[in-house]
Amino acid sequence: MSNARKKLGAWGEEVAKTQLEANGFKIINQNWRCRLGEIDIIAEKDKAVSFVEVKTRRGRSAGSPEEAITPRKAQKLIQLALTWIGENGRDDLDWQIDLVAVELDTKGKLLRCDHFENFVTG
Repeated sequence: MSNARKKLGAWGEEVAKTQLEANGFKIINQNWRCRLGEIDIIAEKDKAVSFVEVKTRRGRSAGSPEEAITPRKAQKLIQLALTWIGENGRDDLDWQIDLVAVELDTKGKLLRCDHFENFVTG
């Protein structure tokens, strides 16, 4: 992954984190990693945990952020969430997988930051 792409992704995650906090979510963890991969943001609101995938796009050449969640990616996110739940002994937890779509124009101006709750269902 190029340095510019990493920076764009990190910037998008900060935008997403700010929006989540503004909407009453408490950030539990950011960039949580295990052998299966990474969860961008883990947040809690109303005693439910959201495992948040952040997709940031500059322009539409690679498609919309929503289009990046393929069935294979959705299954991986579910596996990651279940791993976190198991490792943290939170089997009684209400949880969901959300998407925050961050989109910029080709010049870098923020066009939108949309939070889709329960975007991935198992």
